[in-house]
Amino acid sequence: MATTTPTRGAPAPRAGGAGAAPNGRGTWRTRLWRLDDIASPYAYIAPFFLVFGAFGLYPLLYTGWIALHRVEMTSLSQSDWVGFDNFAKILQDSEFWTAVTNTFLIGVISTVPQLLVALGLAHLLNYKLRASTFWRTVILTPYATSVATAALVFALVFRADGGILNWVLHFVGIGNTDWANGEWTSKIAISVIIIWRWTGYNALIYLAAMQAVPSDLYEAASIDGATRWQQFRKVTIPSLRPTILFTIVISTIGSMQLFGEPLLLQGGTLGSTGGTDHQYETLSIYLFNYGWKLGHLGPAAAVAWAMLVLLLLIALINWIVGRFVRKSAA
Repeated sequence: MATTTPTRGAPAPRAGGAGAAPNGRGTWRTRLWRLDDIASPYAYIAPFFLVFGAFGLYPLLYTGWIALHRVEMTSLSQSDWVGFDNFAKILQDSEFWTAVTNTFLIGVISTVPQLLVALGLAHLLNYKLRASTFWRTVILTPYATSVATAALVFALVFRADGGILNWVLHFVGIGNTDWANGEWTSKIAISVIIIWRWTGYNALIYLAAMQAVPSDLYEAASIDGATRWQQFRKVTIPSLRPTILFTIVISTIGSMQLFGEPLLLQGGTLGSTGGTDHQYETLSIYLFNYGWKLGHLGPAAAVAWAMLVLLLLIALINWIVGRFVRKSAA
């Protein structure tokens, strides 16, 4: 005998009655029931949108409003409409383009080795190792270290006078190197800090993706005579393409926001200006100088929006490349 179960949107009528109770309670209960079905999903997601609106959307729009006005740190209540003059000012400033170039170069120097090393570590951790949980915790330890702590420690390592790295290089016949004041050595020093902090984080992301690859693919490749290296190239890498693209996007966003590492490499006035010749000044340092040191909030807000536009362009390029790779694989 077939039975029917009342749905949530249509509660079953009471036994002995064909409709609502004479006092109208059944009608109100039905309406409340249906209202609950309609309103509950929106109530569940409302906290996210409220928090996003208060701490994400509103600051973004307010920053855009400031970018179109002349606002000084000393007189926040006064603002004068200047249109796109703030954007024109930063685009005509050679220091802005120096910061863009430095940000891009540091991003490339730090991201490429970082993701390659993370992929190799994840491949090693994917094997059945003794104390695997311990090793996974060890490689994640640098990520748990604060930016200030890591930058200050590496600042001692890269010191020109008495630095640990120069002391080690002295034994192989390399003279003292002024890492912080060199054009390329300063970028390498900052990139080393970034690589040290984020390699373990990306390795665990790759490890999780590797463990989701079906074991049947490796068994089939092994039966066909594929070596471990061939399995890694022909099975693991193609399966990780979406994850690799994700880590590239995240690393790119992180490189656009570099602030603590270059600020603390030398510290003081030199750190806040990106070095003696702005050799490692990033966009975040450039924004910091305009907004907090000079007190010109209009150009600083314009720099923030310029960083957003650059991020959108980079995301678009990554999307196009990812789509091309997927089509090639298909």
